[in-house]
Amino acid sequence: MKQYEAVIQTLERLGGVATLGQLNQEVFSIKDCEWKTKTPFASIRRIVQTDKRIYKIKPGLYGLTDYKKILEGKGIIQETEKNKDSDEVIEFNHSYFQGLLLTVGNLKGLQTFVPNQDKNRLYLSTKLSEISTLVALPSFSYPELVQRSSTIDVIWFNQRSMPHSFFEVEHSTDIQNSLLKFNDLQDFNSRMVIVADQKRKNEFVHKIKYSSFNDLNLGNRVSFMDYESLNRQYESIIEQQHFEFIL
Repeated sequence: MKQYEAVIQTLERLGGVATLGQLNQEVFSIKDCEWKTKTPFASIRRIVQTDKRIYKIKPGLYGLTDYKKILEGKGIIQETEKNKDSDEVIEFNHSYFQGLLLTVGNLKGLQTFVPNQDKNRLYLSTKLSEISTLVALPSFSYPELVQRSSTIDVIWFNQRSMPHSFFEVEHSTDIQNSLLKFNDLQDFNSRMVIVADQKRKNEFVHKIKYSSFNDLNLGNRVSFMDYESLNRQYESIIEQQHFEFIL
């Protein structure tokens, strides 16, 4: 079997859609295909970018052209300049990046949580509740602070059930609302991250300089991560799983 055939077959097995990370993880289970190259991940990337039977849904996410209508019916919509602000794309993007964050947290061996209102949202074809490892939010502090964190998009917890990282995915909503949550939770030794399109970084830099957020700003408590960076780090973690030894 040729390499491009193995990629196509893997996409079919995954329902016609997959992240590049999923392909890197699953394609080598096809025994009939030999990857006689020192850079198999680069080969997979080249195939999904050049094969006409595969189309790019968004950075790091690819689908089979023959499945396009089926995928669109499931809300997995190719993002374009014309539809990027539509309700369908906004909803898909939000739950997609929540799913990526949950997956990365799981791969890092952390406990992961998604808020109750998002549990039934889909990361591709999987409910977010099926990816997160925690059913309920740990009682890690005073009730009012736990409640304040209950609507944060994704939380990673360490093995002592203390918050390791708070993530807010901001595709279209006001970044200021997330900063207000982080401001109330700043006394925890936890990372706080705004995840958004790179185009919104200037907005983040501007709003965190408001006097109300002086403690967050001066203490460099909140970081900004763009979607592309999240995708690259997710793919890197998947690739590391194929190493026999990691430094």
